[in-house]
Amino acid sequence: MSSDCKGRKKGTLLHSFSFAFSGIFHTIRHERNMRIHCTAAGLVILFGLYFQLSASEWIFILLAIGGMFSLELVNTAIERTVDLVTEEFHPLAKQAKDIAAGAVLVYAILSVIIGCIIFLPKIVKNVL
Repeated sequence: MSSDCKGRKKGTLLHSFSFAFSGIFHTIRHERNMRIHCTAAGLVILFGLYFQLSASEWIFILLAIGGMFSLELVNTAIERTVDLVTEEFHPLAKQAKDIAAGAVLVYAILSVIIGCIIFLPKIVKNVL
């Protein structure tokens, strides 16, 4: 087993994956917004299967879903880190949290736009 720059033992690759999955599952269990993203992703995948999306359409959908999950995880990590550093109100702590939340919002809006571009024509075609 090798050591990192501070002399701590590095875990195995399997441990690294275990820690990553632990973080994902913790966020799903404890963060309302992540559960909302998971529900939305599930619905989008079901719609994608129903409408038989093309490979290129799936690529955009999966990038939107994966990016959304990733940004929500980073946002949660930033929130936890800020909360660890200070319990008192600090303008920079608020800015860090607000900026991270803003990044999530921007990507969520982009994901909705991507979904509309892909799904609206299919919905209209099936309705008419």
